[in-house]
Amino acid sequence: MSNLVQKFQEYSEWRKGVARALEQYRGWISGSDMADAATDQRLARLQERLVDDKLSIAFVAEFSRGKSELINAIFFADYGQRILPSSAGRTTMCPTELLYDDTIPPCIRLLPIETRAEAQSTSEYKGQNHVWKVLPLNISSGDGMLEAFKQVSLTKKVSVEMAKQYGLFDEDDPDAALEVDENGLVEISQWRHAIVNFPHPLLKEGLIIVDTPGLNAIGTEPELTLNLIPNAHAVLFILAADTGVTKSDIDVWRNHIGSGMGRMVVLNKIDSMWDELRTTEETERQIARQVSTVAQTLALEEKQIFPVSAQKGLVAKINKDAPLLARSRLPSLEYALSKELIPAKQDIIRSQLIAEITEITHAQQAVITSRSRSVVEQMLELKSLRGKNMNVIEHMMKRVDAEKREFDASLIRMQGTRAVFTKLSTEVFTSLGMDILREEVRKTREAMEASHLTTGLRDSIRQFFAQVRLNLISSNKKTDEISEMMAVMYRKFSTEHGLALSAPMPFSLDKYINELDAIEVVCQKQFSYTKMMSKTRVKLIHKFFDSVAARVKQNFLQANKDVEAWQKVVMAPLEAQIREHKSQLKNRMQSIQRIHVATDSLEDKITSFETMQAEVDAQKKALTDLETELKEALAANLSKLKVAA
Repeated sequence: MSNLVQKFQEYSEWRKGVARALEQYRGWISGSDMADAATDQRLARLQERLVDDKLSIAFVAEFSRGKSELINAIFFADYGQRILPSSAGRTTMCPTELLYDDTIPPCIRLLPIETRAEAQSTSEYKGQNHVWKVLPLNISSGDGMLEAFKQVSLTKKVSVEMAKQYGLFDEDDPDAALEVDENGLVEISQWRHAIVNFPHPLLKEGLIIVDTPGLNAIGTEPELTLNLIPNAHAVLFILAADTGVTKSDIDVWRNHIGSGMGRMVVLNKIDSMWDELRTTEETERQIARQVSTVAQTLALEEKQIFPVSAQKGLVAKINKDAPLLARSRLPSLEYALSKELIPAKQDIIRSQLIAEITEITHAQQAVITSRSRSVVEQMLELKSLRGKNMNVIEHMMKRVDAEKREFDASLIRMQGTRAVFTKLSTEVFTSLGMDILREEVRKTREAMEASHLTTGLRDSIRQFFAQVRLNLISSNKKTDEISEMMAVMYRKFSTEHGLALSAPMPFSLDKYINELDAIEVVCQKQFSYTKMMSKTRVKLIHKFFDSVAARVKQNFLQANKDVEAWQKVVMAPLEAQIREHKSQLKNRMQSIQRIHVATDSLEDKITSFETMQAEVDAQKKALTDLETELKEALAANLSKLKVAA
């Protein structure tokens, strides 16, 4: 088992451990008298986040760099043969995602290239099943899978005009004439996008592999530029050891990949340098020189360059040839990938879960602490009645009744605050609503259609981002108002009625504003002045805006979901404490009333409260133990998890 596979399985076990602890915590809360819909909804969302957690690795390279072979070597060697087609020339003609969805059978879904003529992005087409061609995948036959995978490499010939309409032919390119055959036709991919649903063990655990069709596609397929590559947790940029870094390689590295977390450069095909006429030391020096040159060209440290032989690594794994595997250097790449990628991903999901779980557990602990304090106070209150006359008991009844009236008055005043909360909550969506965004997209498309100058296209897109950003900022201000109002309400109830309330759950749309900024940065690179001089690229520019609009829609959809979820739970701790306090006041009044009617029941009542105190203490311990187990599951290190080889 490779280090990468082992680490990913450990990460999967960690997620399962957290999910189990979360399920135990949720089950205990649901079965107790502390349950409420808002808390259950928050816990359900955390469970969904664990289940839906994905980790994507994108492989980017010019054709004939051994990209598909590297994927075979890292992930599919256990099948004893190549799964992805790998041969001289281009084998991957369209962006391909390898993943697993257990709701549908194993298959390959293919999006026809004709969809590029429409104003929809690949992401939008993913929800339209009728558009895709679906081929069954026979996972019991390696040869059958290989044949099915070859569909991804299919091409077709179309007229130059059709290729231009799809944004796949630039007549101003000096090399464009070389793409046209003697019949005036251009060869293009038959498919725009492929999704392979394959029950590989790692894909089942949430890994997504993105195979790109070559560097030229980076500039013509918006889905790669705006979604798949920027959102990948790791990007492996593959070069050939014998050619090093080409001009197109440098352009893609600087504009679409760049250095950073999860970005690695693979110098593949080092076996081309293996020469029986050279000593091993000479070969090693030659590889080292190439690594040094690549590092200098891409402004990287040499330790970020990984020389490997994917082909020899695959052969070594299939034949269980340890010396050849070591010489291929593939294990070094797998180790580095697992060391950087998976722990970083774990840290991200862990920090997200800890923030919300801390909110939830604090709220539950506050309720049970309040309950415990109330039981103790009531018990002391009853003990103070020993030997007292009826006047004292009546006075106590009046005092509790006064507390109840005061609390009821606060609840009535709270209704006014609720009305303001509802009003502000509605106003958040006046600028965040999807209808508003769709209107902005429509207006921008119309402005772009009406513009015949590159400056007009740039201005239309710039105005789109400016307006959408203003909408997000406006909604953010409304959520700030809600937060401030809720903080005042929390403090008021804490001060006036002794409720154990911390500050309300914070919320901000800043991350969605930052996401919009990141999309615009990519857009600016794509729509730079030099790239927009060519009139033949106007069609492609429109195509990119379609993907930009789809990406912004996804951003807004998630923002809408998060705002709605926050609005539902921001009052939950206060409401839980209010319910608890009302129940306590009612119980106090009933206890004193019963004692007033039958004084001899006082000792029985005190005994019942002592029993109740023991029950609450047991509840508190159970809750604390579950919280501890949950936090220990979150804090677990991958290396300490046992995974069967």
